[in-house]
Amino acid sequence: MTLSKDPLLQPYQLKHLTLKNRIMSTAHEPAYSEDGMPKDRYRLYHVEKAKGGIALTMTAGSAIVSEDSPPAFGNLYAYSDEIVPWLKKIADDCHEHGAAVMIQLTHLGRRTGWNKGDWLPVLSASPVREAAHRSFPKEIEEWDIERIVGDYASAAQRMQAAGLDGIEIEAYGHLLDSFWSPATNHRDDEYGGSLENRMRFSNMVLDAVRKAVGPDFIVGTRMVADEQWDIGLSKEEGIEIAKRFVASGKVDFLNIIRGHIDHDAHLTNVIPIQGMASSPHLDFAGEVRAATKFPVFHAARIADVATARHAIAEGKLDMVGMTRAHIADPHIVKKIIEGRESQIRPCVGATYCLDRIYEGGGALCIHNAATGREATIPHVISKTTGPIRKAVVVGAGPAGLEAARVLAERGHSVEVLEATGEAGGQILLAARNPRRREMIGIVDWRLSELERLGVPIHYNVFAEASDILERKPDLVVVATGGIAQNPVLEAGDELVVSSWDIIAGAIKPEGPVLLYDDNGAHTGMTAAEMIAATGTELEIVSPERMFAPEIGGMNHVPYAKAFAEKNVRVTINTRLKSVRREGNHLVAVLGSDFSETSFVERRVAQVVVEHGTLPTADLYLELKPMSRNLGAVDYKALIRQENPIRMRNREGQFDLLRIGDAVASRNIHAGIYDALRYGALF
Repeated sequence: MTLSKDPLLQPYQLKHLTLKNRIMSTAHEPAYSEDGMPKDRYRLYHVEKAKGGIALTMTAGSAIVSEDSPPAFGNLYAYSDEIVPWLKKIADDCHEHGAAVMIQLTHLGRRTGWNKGDWLPVLSASPVREAAHRSFPKEIEEWDIERIVGDYASAAQRMQAAGLDGIEIEAYGHLLDSFWSPATNHRDDEYGGSLENRMRFSNMVLDAVRKAVGPDFIVGTRMVADEQWDIGLSKEEGIEIAKRFVASGKVDFLNIIRGHIDHDAHLTNVIPIQGMASSPHLDFAGEVRAATKFPVFHAARIADVATARHAIAEGKLDMVGMTRAHIADPHIVKKIIEGRESQIRPCVGATYCLDRIYEGGGALCIHNAATGREATIPHVISKTTGPIRKAVVVGAGPAGLEAARVLAERGHSVEVLEATGEAGGQILLAARNPRRREMIGIVDWRLSELERLGVPIHYNVFAEASDILERKPDLVVVATGGIAQNPVLEAGDELVVSSWDIIAGAIKPEGPVLLYDDNGAHTGMTAAEMIAATGTELEIVSPERMFAPEIGGMNHVPYAKAFAEKNVRVTINTRLKSVRREGNHLVAVLGSDFSETSFVERRVAQVVVEHGTLPTADLYLELKPMSRNLGAVDYKALIRQENPIRMRNREGQFDLLRIGDAVASRNIHAGIYDALRYGALF
């Protein structure tokens, strides 16, 4: 397909605004705000996508219009005049690269907490609690409605003053659509009952906004058109709302959502994660477009260019949202234009980005450590201006592969030594869970990049110091990872098996199984899910006060579903003390950190343990005295993104770095971040 005929690269006319192609990033809150303002980190995140060729970046998810809509996950303060110059800088910088900029406005309604912000009551159409944020909302009163309508109008004026290209009014899971849905609107006044009454508040908002910004400013809505809920908004009524908005002439586009988000389990149906269907609501969005004959935008796990191209080519969408895909690679459009689609870093659906947001952290991609760190970490690796080094990377897990990629992009001569016959490290374990097989994309993309860069990988080389020295390197990067370790037990260490044994298939589950997870991350839960899938009786025991604390709410869902369906017992606040053998069974002795006298016993056939990894550090320790820096790193220099290696041994032959789990048990992102932040400095 020639570029001139590529559906994704065709311009789109939205009112007076010409969008240069059909790809957008839909509104989402990366939680990069500072005091409710989109300062430099926030700005650079969006500017990077503009540099990458995107047509439209939608900021905020969502910017809040009122003080009694306190930030639930780093939301911007659209109610403050202070936001205008910050947004203007984002708009100006993105416009320089030809990208349009809009913002999503909302009152969160019940989708927040009363004990945040200024501790004002949470509002909703009716006092129906949302499970996800746990607040019991006050039933909104007429004086609330009056002031909030005014707040929307004032916020819209601020966005116009900032030079944004338009706004999008949020109506899914928030205040406005709480009036639409029979699940959340139990009113018997003029705001309840008939569809006309349930739309009254949103029509008041649109009227006020239009009066505030005039007829020419672009105003759209991101709206739920079917809650897929037996007690909620039906598809028929949702499409009717869309038709009425179109007929009113008050909106310029519809951004379509399907599903409801009052609980983590429901949220993943709206925003699917790995192991779930790709683009599950694309056809529905196309139905709305056909029914309304109006501009329709949509995003829901449209992660690959082929699906996006299909959505436009088949007339299902006018603008296609590739939001998480742009967190993984903000230069998607640029790579399409340059004929480099094969170099697009894939979104693997891990949803580390959103889980971090919902758990109170900023959005980070599991395998692009530059996202959210644009001020200090480059997305495009430049060639070094210093000497060309000969680098040896030991280990072809995610950290080692990333180190090799970055160093090769810098122009260095790189080779990789891998002890096994296959690259991937612990990702190979994660991908053995059929639901998480997309994780292998992290490895495959890097292998493809290393092939393009001409980096050799030598397999089945269990590297020793002699293997390194004979290559006469200037730089050695030890990325040997770690091995599964047992938790500290008073007795019975030899009687337990590791979660790795189960995942790798080296040991088959024998029930009943007690799985003791003293890590709370994916490895233990993956082993548990795989055990449960066999139908083996299983109890998960954790010393934590909450279940799997290293796994966010969205990734929690498929594990919890599997455990519920297989009747897995989950026990928290309980520590495995010891294991002993009695006849053909094992006896697991369980205690409590909260009581020194409380003990219970479980008779099981198998005890599986998960306690993170122990660094595979033998090679590093052997090489350390031979290195110029004796393995030491200047962390202050590293944080400033300056060369962190200092001469400590003038007899040394090379600089030595240790990254990823070879340092300590962490996660994939940490290892890749190590590799990128170090590698970009050489």
